[in-house]
Amino acid sequence: MTIVDFWASWCGPCRKENPNVVAIYAELHSKGLNIIGVSLDEDPAKWKEAIAKDKLVWTQVSNLKGWEDPIAKQYKVESIPATFILDKSGNVVAQDLRGDELKAKIIELLGK
Repeated sequence: MTIVDFWASWCGPCRKENPNVVAIYAELHSKGLNIIGVSLDEDPAKWKEAIAKDKLVWTQVSNLKGWEDPIAKQYKVESIPATFILDKSGNVVAQDLRGDELKAKIIELLGK
């Protein structure tokens, strides 16, 4: 299972949620959880600084195009943070969960 996590270094709510996502990843990666971070940043230095500061160890990508990011457009992202949980087939099975709700849903899906 994979979470596609849309965020940006300048997004306060995104940065506030990052420690929670880091904890979920640390606990559940070995059980099959993967995360791909998609940043809507435009400044590569600020993006990379946020990745390091928030300890985001999973794959991070960015086209450095802000809201014009083609991946964000594909997922129809209109606000961030935005999370999409994909099953093994790549289908979206849940979205925009945070905190305990996100963790509970991942545990439920990993158990199936």
